[in-house]
Amino acid sequence: MTTSGKKWELKDSIVLLRILIGWHFLYEGIIKLYNPDWTSLGYLASAQGPFKPVFTALTSDLIIGWVDGLNMAALIIVGLTLTLGFFEKTGAFIGAGLLALYYLAHPSFPWLTEVNVEGSYWFVNKNLIELVACIVLFQFPTAQYFGLARLFGNKKNTTKTATL
Repeated sequence: MTTSGKKWELKDSIVLLRILIGWHFLYEGIIKLYNPDWTSLGYLASAQGPFKPVFTALTSDLIIGWVDGLNMAALIIVGLTLTLGFFEKTGAFIGAGLLALYYLAHPSFPWLTEVNVEGSYWFVNKNLIELVACIVLFQFPTAQYFGLARLFGNKKNTTKTATL
């Protein structure tokens, strides 16, 4: 007796994770791009923890415009690559880097008063969780299974994805 229905597999879950994280990055980038008043100045100026001097140095008038532009561009690039499924490993790597910076600017250390963050956390916050999810996406690429890379990719990568 054989079953013809397709079972939900791990790679299906990873594709869903990739698309949802990609959508989150893309939305954050687009919403910042179309808000002329948006700037990362407040987030960076209120940075806490051991890297506070690094982040507050980025708030100078000469640099903040570049920081804002690079942040928006990185968010959109990560969002497009993960949502559409092309260059997803690059997108996941950049996304993990962005999230590491966001976490380090406002770490959820219990000895710090949390400012400019949603909720109350103890070491682990949503940036850290999404960072780990980006690492998973980097390690388990799925674009050859579901994404633009499937349309334009080569057969060599297909066997790699099929092992999921």
